[in-house]
Amino acid sequence: MAEFICRLGTPAGEVVTRTIEAVGAAEARVRLEAEGFRVFSVSVPKRGGAASFTRGGRAGLGSRVKPGDFLLFNQQMAALIRAGIPILQAVTMLSRRAASPRLRSVLSNVEEKIRGGMALSEAFAQQGPIFPRIYTASILAGERSGALDDVLVRYNKYMRRGVEVRRKIRGALAYPLFLLLASTGMVVFLTTYVVPRMARLFEGFGGNLPTITAIVVGISGWMSENIYWFGPAVIIGAVALYVWSRTPQGRLAVDRLLVKLPIVGNLMTQLAVGQVTRSLSTLLAGGITLVESWEIASEAITNRELRARSSSILPMIREGRSFTESLEKAHWMPELALDMIGVGERSGSLREMLEEVATFYDAESEVRLEQLTTILEPAILLVMGGVVVTILLAIYLPIIQSISNVSGMGAPH
Repeated sequence: MAEFICRLGTPAGEVVTRTIEAVGAAEARVRLEAEGFRVFSVSVPKRGGAASFTRGGRAGLGSRVKPGDFLLFNQQMAALIRAGIPILQAVTMLSRRAASPRLRSVLSNVEEKIRGGMALSEAFAQQGPIFPRIYTASILAGERSGALDDVLVRYNKYMRRGVEVRRKIRGALAYPLFLLLASTGMVVFLTTYVVPRMARLFEGFGGNLPTITAIVVGISGWMSENIYWFGPAVIIGAVALYVWSRTPQGRLAVDRLLVKLPIVGNLMTQLAVGQVTRSLSTLLAGGITLVESWEIASEAITNRELRARSSSILPMIREGRSFTESLEKAHWMPELALDMIGVGERSGSLREMLEEVATFYDAESEVRLEQLTTILEPAILLVMGGVVVTILLAIYLPIIQSISNVSGMGAPH
């Protein structure tokens, strides 16, 4: 059976778009008219199926809209549809009221495509990378089932959880990062400004400087003499490293390193488990098949090393292997998660169990994040504090030594 996008008039006078499956366009029209709809158009979608909503589409729109603006739009959209307002009218209202100019422009384009007979899911998919693939697939599932408002509510819950997790990660890492930057700034100031000026005072001491002072003065002198090329070289190197880390090869190398680090690797794995299982649960709840759901949900794995290990899962599911066995072959999913998913698959409650797995590992990742910050803060303090103390000792030891020598010379014999 093929899919058809139908633009219909309801008995209440509303104009809606609905996606149905039928042998042909004539059968789809007959069925809809028998249900009391007035059929305006029946067309074949340009790209059928949930898995076909790729990130191509409209060019020149760049990145996605801000998560906060997108979440607010979806909450309002779900409320309007639940109130019985037609989709076209709801999109029109929200496009005019959107606070973000970028979102307003995108919604205006969506409105035009819906007026032209395009389904809401395809209109969103045509916007390119602005909207996540899981979102357009969820909308398609809502159109198929006729429960678009429920799908939007479910997606809003999924998105709120993702925003909450990202906010906690940023909040937990903000203070260690500030501490590192402040400590580095202090060390640079002492090394390039204070120590060179104290070195002039040490010249009168002759060659009898403590070893630690000689080392610090030597390093400081070298940095002061070469700051004009060393500073730009460090900046250029940092920029080059950042640009490289944004390339596919660089991102893969960085993600591979993160997975291997203690504590951080476990945190990355737990975050990936929470992301992919919650995405998969959201898609399955919308009525999308497991194959299509996994193909879309796997994009929620932000760590490229773990995503690369997961590349063999989809072919195995298509071959008819169990979902749990396919996940086990990827060799990165925790055993507890595999056991829980296996129980859900065997009992016929896979979606509910995936939601439980996501909730459990979201909580575990929060605990692991707290452990990471608990270790980072004292580690930064110890390292940078040690460097500062070393510099201060290098400065004051010659002074203390000189005062001791003077006192010794002035003492009565």
